[in-house]
Amino acid sequence: MTTFKEMGLPESLTHTLQHMQFNEPTPIQSEAIPLALQGKDILGSAQTGTGKTGAFGIPLIVRLLSNPRSAALVMTPTRELATQVINHLQAMLGKRSKIKSALLIGGAPMPKQLTQLRNRPRVIVGTPGRINDHLKRGSLSLQDTDFLVLDETDRMLDMGFTIQIENIVKYIPTKCQTLLFSATLPKNIIRIAEKYLDNPVRVAIDETFSPADNIKQDNLRVSEGEKYPSLLTQLDERQGSVLVFVKTKYGTERMAKRLSKEGHSANAIHGDLRQNKRDRVLAAFRSRKYRILVATDVAARGLDIPHIEHVINYDLPQCAEDYIHRIGRTARAGAEGKALSLVTPADRGKWNAIDRLLNPDAERSEIERPTNKKHFKGKRKSDNASFHKRKRNKKRVLSKKRAA
Repeated sequence: MTTFKEMGLPESLTHTLQHMQFNEPTPIQSEAIPLALQGKDILGSAQTGTGKTGAFGIPLIVRLLSNPRSAALVMTPTRELATQVINHLQAMLGKRSKIKSALLIGGAPMPKQLTQLRNRPRVIVGTPGRINDHLKRGSLSLQDTDFLVLDETDRMLDMGFTIQIENIVKYIPTKCQTLLFSATLPKNIIRIAEKYLDNPVRVAIDETFSPADNIKQDNLRVSEGEKYPSLLTQLDERQGSVLVFVKTKYGTERMAKRLSKEGHSANAIHGDLRQNKRDRVLAAFRSRKYRILVATDVAARGLDIPHIEHVINYDLPQCAEDYIHRIGRTARAGAEGKALSLVTPADRGKWNAIDRLLNPDAERSEIERPTNKKHFKGKRKSDNASFHKRKRNKKRVLSKKRAA
């Protein structure tokens, strides 16, 4: 189907979609929405940033509008993704909708969530840990839930939420339509699907491990000591908003402070920040008060900020699949983006794993041939004049200090 009008959606929903500038369905939406409207369970996979929220959100809204007793639960791996999902769903419902919703995430005030639950919400979005907390307290009832969405399921399992998910599903009625979306489909996802989905329809758009075509990828081979100067050079040469990934929570704070001292507008986000602080940081980055956001993998999934033009992997991800999700934060909604990875000798194993993921049919990874320079696709520091200029200036300063 080429338009949302052809899907036979309720008039009120069609109107809000037009207001949200949902002009044409994306491939995953074209495939998944008609099947979901038929009541089928779905096992879906697609590249990040391809409109999965709309793929499950539109049939979810149709279910609630057509059946006053229906309720829906959406589980996500991170607070940020849960917040974005509920904002999208509320926008689809429209400002005049009487359907209440609740956002159940860790780090947010419990009294506010209890108030939302007392209003008998029919849309509940949250993370498995906090949903379980409310089930144990008796503040959450799922007895009317007949529409379940597991979003970014592979990430939820990676984060150790398997037991929590299984516990939550016990509270949901047997007759429940389930939509499971995952960027990757390893064996544990297939087992989950076999356990909780009823004869699901498989919906796959593009290669699961292929980044979007509109992302230009580069890698820069550096020594450990050259990483930070190289980052500064890259930031000086690039225009637009930048998302920089580092591996530790402490590293985000330290990097943001170092960049700020260099004159860059930067801030940090990681899992230890209180929810209101995380919200303020993201809101400021969204409104372009900061040019650079330094993040751990907490931001790799679900962060939807269209103006991110560059993703820089200062530290490579521990898991090769996370590389796809990281660089997927740029080139959103058809825009173009650039991704750069700084690769040290110690990173060779990680980069080889990423390369095998991206090029499974290649005979040998390019970076696995360090002695043959022509086989390395990334830029070399010797090609970067500004890098050498910075290095020469540093030597002059040291010489002057010694002379003094």
